[in-house]
Amino acid sequence: MPKKWRREGCIFRAGESCLMHGASSVFVVKNDNGTACIMADFSAAFLMTYDTKSGSKNVTFDLPNKAEVLNNSTCGKENTSDPSLMIAFGKGHTLTLNFSRDATRYSVKLLSFVYNLGDTDFFPNASSKDIKTVKSVTDIKADIDKKYRCISSNPIHVNNVIITFRDTTIQAYLSNNNFSKEETRCKQDVTSPTTAPPGPKPTTPSPSPVPQSPSVYKYNVSGTNGTCLLANMGLQLNITYEKKDGKTVTRVFNINPNKTTISGSCNSHLVTLELHSEDVTLLAFRFGMNVSSSRFFLQGIQLNATLPDTVGPTFEAANDSLRALQASIGNSYKCNAEEKVQVTKAFSVNIFKVWVQAFKFEGDKFGSVEECQLDENNMLIPIAVGGALAGLVLIVLIAYLIGRKRSHAGYQTI
Repeated sequence: MPKKWRREGCIFRAGESCLMHGASSVFVVKNDNGTACIMADFSAAFLMTYDTKSGSKNVTFDLPNKAEVLNNSTCGKENTSDPSLMIAFGKGHTLTLNFSRDATRYSVKLLSFVYNLGDTDFFPNASSKDIKTVKSVTDIKADIDKKYRCISSNPIHVNNVIITFRDTTIQAYLSNNNFSKEETRCKQDVTSPTTAPPGPKPTTPSPSPVPQSPSVYKYNVSGTNGTCLLANMGLQLNITYEKKDGKTVTRVFNINPNKTTISGSCNSHLVTLELHSEDVTLLAFRFGMNVSSSRFFLQGIQLNATLPDTVGPTFEAANDSLRALQASIGNSYKCNAEEKVQVTKAFSVNIFKVWVQAFKFEGDKFGSVEECQLDENNMLIPIAVGGALAGLVLIVLIAYLIGRKRSHAGYQTI
């Protein structure tokens, strides 16, 4: 058994961290010398969907005041392991922040949430008692020896779970046993650009060469009850970001399905398609359902990508308030025209020759087709042109007949 002793209200184990959770919601991880390596002060709200015997149910709850830091939290060891903060609450729920650093910055490289559907306090009448785990990269990052500060709400989408951090202060790799006075503010708090020093005027983003149209691939997501998503489409990403040299560029590249790992999840009211490749850590498409109108739609897109020449280690963008690719439940949505879905100001997706259906299927095949407005407009153009030409021919014919009649009227029979 490891030796235990107490110091300043912390329980120590030889070779482990000292863990303390104060009443002020400040989570602290200390090493066995009593030196703090991680401090975090925040509130968090959880929004998720789970299945009950009577159907799908949404649940929202806050991180309780009784949440505490687990002994599995660690300050890490140089070149062998990274620091991590593990917070436990309820009956078997844990929220874990795993940190990493480079020469100038540190970040929460991975956020994990483990929740127990058997906890009736949070998930009443759940049809399953399983323990679920969801993971996601985050945009929480700051300069070394500075605290990360974010007053704004920062929602992180993790499959069917949305974790929203509020009034957040986090710092890892502490050097002074407390939060630093200097801080790195989150992008949500920066509502307007700061005044730039004298120099060349900023230029518009430099576009990269546009590649050919992407390959169309048939994506399939299945669950315990069979297929919940079929999607034929080609995908092209448009990303605007700042390079290390300070220049802003727009990069356009295709998703190559032959070099992409495909996964997803099925839920009664949320279907997720996840794509992973060498540069794209995560490209997720979330389809929701409007129960009152019995229609499905593309609800959200999330992108986490690695760009070698960007200022930060990753590019991240998400929007869970979209209303694209809509059709009635049991039908399919189809569009031969290229569709552009604007996710954020800096990120959009071009979707080519899309044919998609979510939730309800008969025989794992596409249902009746609902054409997109773009295709209907493209069909109207030749119809309108044909109608105009037919009208013109009719006008010429009528004019000819009238002229001919008048010419005959000029001659009288003798």
